[in-house]
Amino acid sequence: MEIYVQLLVRTVVLYIIVLIVFRLMGKREVGELSIMDLVVFVLIAECVAFAIEDVDKPLFQNVFPILLLLGIQYINSLITLKSKKIRDLIDGDPSVIVENGIINQEEMRKQRYNLDDLFQQMREERIGSVQQIEYAFLEPSGKLSIFLKDDDPLIFPLIVDGYIIDRHLTFIQKDRDWLIKSLKKEGYENINEIFYCCYEDSELHVQLKSTA
Repeated sequence: MEIYVQLLVRTVVLYIIVLIVFRLMGKREVGELSIMDLVVFVLIAECVAFAIEDVDKPLFQNVFPILLLLGIQYINSLITLKSKKIRDLIDGDPSVIVENGIINQEEMRKQRYNLDDLFQQMREERIGSVQQIEYAFLEPSGKLSIFLKDDDPLIFPLIVDGYIIDRHLTFIQKDRDWLIKSLKKEGYENINEIFYCCYEDSELHVQLKSTA
C-alpha cells in the first residue's frame, strides 16, 4: 500500500511541477514548437517517467534535471529574443516552396518535402491549384503558409531586430544598397537601432527598438 501512496504523491507533485515549468516557458501552439522546444519537452517527459518509476531515489534528484532544462530554455529564449541570427540558427528560416505558381523543386529536395505533402496541405486550406498561389512558405514548424494571387500583396519584413533580410529584398526586386540609402534619406543611420522595417505602398515603414 505504501508504494501506491508514494506513486500518488510523486505523480501529483510532478504534474504540478511540469505544469508550472510549461507555463513559465511561454505560450506557443503545439504545431508551432521549435526544434529546441521539442527537445526540451521530450527530455522533460523522460525525466518525469524516471521520477515516477524510481521511487527509491529522492524526488528532488529527479526534479533537478527538469529545473535545469527550464533554466536552459529560459536562457535560450532570452538569447533568441535579442538575436535573429541565433533564432534562425536554432529554429531555421521559412522555405519558399511555391512562388508565383511555380514549385521550387530544389527547395523541396533540400527540406525533404514531397508533392504529396504539398497537395495535402493545399487540400486542408481548400486550395485547388498551385497556379492560384503567389507564395507558399514551409515554416520551421512544418506548417505551410499560403498566400494566393487574389489576396492583398504580401508585405515582407526587410529588417528584423537590426538584421537585414536580403532574400526579402530580392522578392521586391530591391537590394541592400537601396535599402541603406533609402533609410539614410529618412534619417535612419544605424541599422542596428531598427526593430522592424517593411516596404509598403512605395514607402518604408520603420519602428525603432525600445530603449527600455
